Parts: sequence; C-alpha cells; structure tokens
Amino acid sequence: MFNIHPVRAFKDNYIWVIHNQHYAAIVDPGSASAVLTYLQQQELQPIAILNTHHHHDHTGGNVTLLQAFTMPVYGPANEHIPELTHGLRERDTVHLAELSLDLAVLDIPGHTAGHIAYYGGKSLFCGDTLFACGCGRIFEGTAQQMYTSLQKLASLPDDTLVYCTHEYTLANVCFAKEVEADNPILAQRAIEIEAQRKHDLPTLPSTLAMEKATNPFLRCDQPALINAASRHAGKRLQDPISVFAELRQWKDTF
Repeated sequence: MFNIHPVRAFKDNYIWVIHNQHYAAIVDPGSASAVLTYLQQQELQPIAILNTHHHHDHTGGNVTLLQAFTMPVYGPANEHIPELTHGLRERDTVHLAELSLDLAVLDIPGHTAGHIAYYGGKSLFCGDTLFACGCGRIFEGTAQQMYTSLQKLASLPDDTLVYCTHEYTLANVCFAKEVEADNPILAQRAIEIEAQRKHDLPTLPSTLAMEKATNPFLRCDQPALINAASRHAGKRLQDPISVFAELRQWKDTF
C-alpha cells in the first residue's frame, strides 16, 4: 500500500510524492525545498525521481535533491533531464521495489517532443499532457500528436486516478462550460470544483471516467463539441483531430 501526496510549488504546481511509511518516489520536482521539508516531516527516504518532461518547473529540483540523497533519476530518453540516469521509452517499466509498485512508461508527445507518462497501481502521472478538464499547450509537437497521446491515456481503465501537475481545473472547467454548456455532469463538476478552490483544496486526482464525461479534449467526436468548434472556426469541421486543434487554439486565447 502507498499514499500519494501533493507538495505545492510555485504558483500552481503539484509535485507528487508516492510513499509508504518509509520510502518515497518524487514525481516532477520543479523545486526541492518543499519536497525536502515534507520528506523530513514524514521521515521518508527517497528512492527515485520520476520526470515526465524537461520543463524547468518539473525538473528544477533534481540537482538539489541529489545533493541531499543518492537515487536514480528517471525521465524521457529523448529530452535533456538534469542528472538523468535512466532514459525511458514506451514499453519500459520502472520497478520501485520498496513501494511494491511497477510503473509502465507511455510515450505521449505533444506538449514536448519526448513527454512520457507513468502508469501503475491504478494511478497515472501524466505531467502536462492531460489536465483535469483540460490538456496541455502544444509547444513542441503537433495537434495530431497531442490528440493521439490523449486518446492513448483515455484508453486506460475508467477508474484510473489522474495525477497531473498543475492546479488548472477551475479555469479549465470554465472553458469547458463555454464549449459544452448543456453537459449536466460538467455543470455538477463545476459546482464541486468551485467549492474546493474556495477552500484552497486540491482538485486532484481526477478519474479517467470523469475526464471522458467532461473534458472537451477527450470528447472531440461528440456532436456538441463538433458543433461548438465548427462555430468558432467559422466552417464545418469533420474529423476529431480538426475539432481538437480548434478547441486547443480557442483555449489558448480564452
């Protein structure tokens, strides 16, 4: 058995600490200070750093953590990750023996060219690709790549817990309601998210079932989303990738 704890960093980052009573793995430590404090408070021995992509707000704490502890650093093989010891690609597995946890590696390019996710124990650590009710910006990939990556994640079991790395949910829900105003599940989710944020509570993890019911970027084949994207584009969009690309561009300026 293990717990997954969010350590807050910067304005809206979450650094996920997967731990039992003694050992911890650290997902995307953009900053080291809060992580070190949590490890000390809980008397945890870190056994691994797991990076999903190269952006500094996900890797900036690697060097400092390694000055305090000796442990492997996992991350995408095709990106520059500070202090990387184990470059990973799809079909690789990270075996965390101390946590009795195996994490499968998935290639999910789009946000960055080499972005990866970790999946195991009914938990998905997906960095900046899939967000609660949203998805990441496309910086280094294409709309086709990002759409394919999101579909890959959506194919995981519905009860998968989604641990993304930013508290963007309220803004994402506001956009989703603009796009799909008549979705009753989304309307209820908005009420719950607003209450959580009013009390400064994390809105994560989400579940894939909830994402498939409310996340516009996972619903690009649905008539309501096709119609909304087509209206915004000023022309009829026929295929899900075109709908996705239009929604992503719309969100960029929302």
